[in-house]
Amino acid sequence: QVQLVESGGGMVQPGGSLRLSCVYSGFTSDDYAIGWFRQAPGKEREAVSCLSSWADNTYYADSVKGRFTISRDNAKNAVYLQMNSLKPEDTAVYYCAADSGLILKVTPKWYEYWGQGTQVTVSS
Repeated sequence: QVQLVESGGGMVQPGGSLRLSCVYSGFTSDDYAIGWFRQAPGKEREAVSCLSSWADNTYYADSVKGRFTISRDNAKNAVYLQMNSLKPEDTAVYYCAADSGLILKVTPKWYEYWGQGTQVTVSS
């Protein structure tokens, strides 16, 4: 059974940093693509950063390039999203998702497994 559990969200002032963690189980990291998505109130869910199964391809949304970094620790079955220089527009529920296959996937509908989400609020 595939499970993903996010943590690390919270409230931070503009310019601050947060590190999101996603611990997963039920699959082998080499066989699954993993991504971070977010959804703000009244908006569609969007890809923030995604990794192909072998982490040889990476995607970042234009809005987070240079500020966010995705990484994976296969030994800990975890994927992280380091978020720096946070802006109010980064406020959203952040989700970790996984799907079988080797290619990089950036469309939410292509992901089968989702975590419960963690709230990130950037406000002064």
